[in-house]
Amino acid sequence: MTEYPQRDIFFVSNSVDELGGVTSWSHQMAHLFTERGHRVHVVGITEPAVVQVLGELPYPTTTLYDVHPPRVGPARGIKGRLNVAERRVRAARAAGMREQAAKLTALFRAARPGAVVIVTQVWAMEWVELADTTGLTVIGMSHESFASCKKTSRFRRVQKHYRDVDRMLALTREDADLWIRQGMNNASFMPNPIPFLPEVPSPRTENVVLSVGRLHDQKGIDILLDTWAEVVPRHPDWRLRIYGSGEDEEILKKQCTALGLDDCVEWMGSTRDVPGALRGGSVFVLCSRGEGFPLVLMEAMATGLPAAAFDCAPGVHEIIHDGEDGLLATLGNTGELARRLDTLMSDKELRDAMGEAARVNIQRYTEDEIVRRWEELFAFLER
Repeated sequence: MTEYPQRDIFFVSNSVDELGGVTSWSHQMAHLFTERGHRVHVVGITEPAVVQVLGELPYPTTTLYDVHPPRVGPARGIKGRLNVAERRVRAARAAGMREQAAKLTALFRAARPGAVVIVTQVWAMEWVELADTTGLTVIGMSHESFASCKKTSRFRRVQKHYRDVDRMLALTREDADLWIRQGMNNASFMPNPIPFLPEVPSPRTENVVLSVGRLHDQKGIDILLDTWAEVVPRHPDWRLRIYGSGEDEEILKKQCTALGLDDCVEWMGSTRDVPGALRGGSVFVLCSRGEGFPLVLMEAMATGLPAAAFDCAPGVHEIIHDGEDGLLATLGNTGELARRLDTLMSDKELRDAMGEAARVNIQRYTEDEIVRRWEELFAFLER
C-alpha cells in the first residue's frame, strides 16, 4: 500500500454536532483520518437547532459563532436596497462574517504545509472564502444529488462559492458529469464509505420490513405508509418497523391511523444502535424523495438486508445493483414499490440470496478503500 504524507485536515460544516447524515459522515471521516496519523480539526459555523450526541472525540472541534448570525434575504428592488434597518442588519452580518473568518485564518495559518480544507456544506463555504487559504488545498462538497440540489437555493450557491475551489466533489460520477455540464470544470466525485460492517449480519428470520431515517418530508415516510397499505393485506403477519424522529411525527402517526395500519406499524423513535436495529429485520425499504449517497442504505446492505428502494438519485442506483442485491422502483410509484416489497417478502430464498449479495457487494465502499481514494486526491491536488 502506498504511504501518503500526514496532513492537517480541516472539516468545515454548518455545525459540528448537527443531527443528520453530513455530520455523521464528517466525524466518521475525521476518525478515519486521525487513525491514519493525520491531524484533524472539525469546525462548525454555528450551534445547531437539533444536536447529535457525539461523545468524546480524539480531535479538536471549534464553533465560530456563539449565536446564530443575522438572517437576511436578498435585497429586492430599489426599496429593498434603500431600507435602512435592513442595510444595518446586512452590515452587521458582513462584519460578523469577516470577524469569524479571521478565526478560520488563524487556524489555517497554524497548519503544516500540505494542509487540506474540506468544506462539507456550501453555506459554510461563505466563511471559508473570506478566510486566507493561501497554500492550502480547498475542497467543496455537495452531499446531495444534482437533481435535489437544483430544486433549492443551494444550486446557485454551489455554482458561486465552489467555482474556484481546487475540487468540487459530488457523490457519484453521474452527478459530477452534470455539474461539469453546468460549467463546474473542477467537479469530480467521491462516494461515502460504509459506516460499519457488522461481524454478525441479520439472520433475516423476522417478518419485519425496516425503515430508518428522519420523520421529514424528504424521507418520504408518508409515501411509505401509502405503500404499506397496499402490501400488508397480502402479508398480514408482517410488520413495518420505523426508526426515527422528526417534525412530521405527529402528522405521520395520524396518517397511519387513518389508513388502518396501527396494528402493523411500529414507531420505534430514534436509536443509537443502528446495527442492532437492522439485525431485527429481513427487508429494508427506502422511500426518500431525494438522497445523495444514503448511508443508511449502505448500513442495511452491510447487515445483509436486501432493499426495496425508490430510484431517487444516482447514489441509490449506484449502491443497489437492481435485481441482484436489491430492487428499485420509480420514484413516487407506490404500486411499483409495493410489488418490489411483495417480491422480497414472499420469497425467503430470494431475499436470503439478495441479502448475502448485498453484504458482499457493498464492501467495494470499505473505509480503507475510501480513505485511500481521499489520500490519492490530496496528493494529486498538491502537485
